[in-house]
Amino acid sequence: MIRLIVAIWALAVIVVGQAEAHDLRPAYLAITETAPDAYAVLWKVPAMGDRRLAITPQLPRSAIESTPREGVFLADAYVERWAVRAPAGLTGDTIAIDGLADSRTDVLVRIERLNGEVSTARLTPANPSFEVPAAAAGWQQVAAAYSWLGIEHILLGVDHLIFVLALIMLVRGWKRIGLTITAFTLAHSITLGAATLGYLDVPGPPVEALIALSIALVAVEIVNAERGRQSLASRFPWLIAFAFGLLHGLGFAGALSDVGLPAHAIPAALLFFNLGVELGQLLFVTVVMALFAILRRIAVAFIRRDVGRSQAWLRFAGAYCIGGIASFWLIERIYSGFWA
Repeated sequence: MIRLIVAIWALAVIVVGQAEAHDLRPAYLAITETAPDAYAVLWKVPAMGDRRLAITPQLPRSAIESTPREGVFLADAYVERWAVRAPAGLTGDTIAIDGLADSRTDVLVRIERLNGEVSTARLTPANPSFEVPAAAAGWQQVAAAYSWLGIEHILLGVDHLIFVLALIMLVRGWKRIGLTITAFTLAHSITLGAATLGYLDVPGPPVEALIALSIALVAVEIVNAERGRQSLASRFPWLIAFAFGLLHGLGFAGALSDVGLPAHAIPAALLFFNLGVELGQLLFVTVVMALFAILRRIAVAFIRRDVGRSQAWLRFAGAYCIGGIASFWLIERIYSGFWA
């Protein structure tokens, strides 16, 4: 059994570790009017090392570049800045993203005018272009764009999903699971709002490393609970979920700060991004619980003997896989965030 657990652990580390490395984060295009008919352009696209996602913004032909482009590779993104002049303005013109149709990511576009009005659009592989509107986006457009952004972030954020999975494995009973997930939701909503609005300022690398550590610690508690060792986490899992949820909220805030908030609709954008995160999380929990119920029925129908022992073995194997993945991330994030 030990050998099989080790094999599963190694496979999970390789597969999930690579899945995180190829995380399909949305790209971001910001166009800010700095003077009449003059615009500063910011283009941020997911990258890994010195390789970037092969998508490129195409501005209207009337927008003439007035400064050379300056680009730099960051830890997980390529950021490029330049300026353009558009004597006739951008209203009514089309902005497109070359290569987006052949990708699996989205692009959030934000256009800010001199009067403070902001237009927001979410471009997808199925809809890689849009026409610049004459007026700022209403709250409905902001709600739609930031809700999808929140859903995508949680469903593509493998570390957050694995933490939720570990909580479900640690806690027994629907009521306790509901309380635990609610505590996690409340906590990350608090720090998400505080950090996004500027009340908290915590560097990203330590937060990401601590998120990985939180997953590893919950995996240890799963093993301890299976061995009959009572701890604070097994007796009061909602307290642990709340404490670690504060960390995960800072991680969500980091993603939201990458794309910014529209100045004219900050409350709506923040609210609907958080609601999107919760919708994605609820979908994940529902799928996991349904899958667990199906596996339990299969075990009862086909194994019949030692069902409890089989379930315990699966929890052990799952805990070791989660702990191994989290340990891999912890080492990788400490190295890349502090020494690389």
